[in-house]
Amino acid sequence: MSSLSTHDAIVIGAGPAGTSAALTLARHGWSVAIVEKSTFPRRKVCGEYISASNLALLDRLEIGDAWRVNAGPEIRRVGFFSNETCVEAPMPDAKYGPPAKDGFGRALGRDVLDTLLLQAARSAGAEIFQPCRAVAIYRDGDMHRVRIQARGENSGDETTILRAPVIVAAHGSWEPGPLPSQLEKTSRPSDLLGFKAHFTGSTLAPDLMPLLAFPGGYGGMVLADHGRLSISCCIRRDMLARLRRNHGSGHDGIESPLSAADAVFQHLMASCRGVSDALDGARLDRRWLAAGPIRPGIRACYEKDIFRVGNAAGESHPIIAEGISMALQAGWLLARELAGAPSGPAGREAVGRRYQAAWRGLFWTRVYAAAAIARMVLGPGGPALIAAAVRNFPQALTLGAHMSGKTRPVPGLM
Repeated sequence: MSSLSTHDAIVIGAGPAGTSAALTLARHGWSVAIVEKSTFPRRKVCGEYISASNLALLDRLEIGDAWRVNAGPEIRRVGFFSNETCVEAPMPDAKYGPPAKDGFGRALGRDVLDTLLLQAARSAGAEIFQPCRAVAIYRDGDMHRVRIQARGENSGDETTILRAPVIVAAHGSWEPGPLPSQLEKTSRPSDLLGFKAHFTGSTLAPDLMPLLAFPGGYGGMVLADHGRLSISCCIRRDMLARLRRNHGSGHDGIESPLSAADAVFQHLMASCRGVSDALDGARLDRRWLAAGPIRPGIRACYEKDIFRVGNAAGESHPIIAEGISMALQAGWLLARELAGAPSGPAGREAVGRRYQAAWRGLFWTRVYAAAAIARMVLGPGGPALIAAAVRNFPQALTLGAHMSGKTRPVPGLM
């Protein structure tokens, strides 16, 4: 059995990029379908920090007030933790850019943020298909057909076909699949694998967000909603394998393999005194999450009526904590272009060119600045070299936060 429904746009993925685009299009009168494979609320590997420059956009998406009620404390200081080094500096303020109405950024768990955004999209009129996976995209004249399958034990054999002229690929870059917008899966020793956990009872200063640098990787910590400390990091695949291999043998000479999450956590605690101090006596809130490998870089934003947003379009190394910001803003940029464009293939082609130019103009600096910082941290002796530099010039942390785009306003909202 199968059913067919027609829309103006189909958005694949209900993260910040997908819902930002869907919300904006729906409020411009578009018929929008959102396909999301997971049941919400769901946790996600993510740093969870949102810069204050995004708050005007959250207000435009009509979740700004809910975000302010739920998010953690204002982050007024940026830090650097590596080995015995713990350095702090102010977050960039108005001297580096126009002051934000709310002052400083804050962190909100993805289980809360994504649910707020999806609820707002539903209220705006978007039709939600969840939990459903998009398994195929194929042409139908000037339209696309997307075949989706329900997930879960009671989903049965029914297949739904969605039809629309516009496809928005907001499925991220980590999970491979059969869709033309998804990336091929490869495995390299240098791959960066992502890990994330929440802790309660930490002693991290509530207004501080430190960068963590350790052999083979980097990460960050921030106090999010409900007193939860969010800690996320990336580690090279070969370093992770070495850590697990070096765990040694258990009693009676029988090897006791260390889980990937335990290996990462032990490595963090041993390599960053700031982490071990902050988490001394803290409690893990549910299990660690893992994902990846990450695929930093800029990709084609548009191909044959398929528009990419979020990590599908391009991603920076998460070392600069701008992933959610870039996702929200990319969805907004695309929807703004689509909403004002004439219908038909020529109109969509023009939108694709303008959107790609706007995406690169807004995010190019962030992507390449993050890559440069990541190369330094991951290079031989990188954490020690950076630690020496920031000890002598803490203001470099403030400048780095500015260069990452944390003071740059969202186009069209000023």
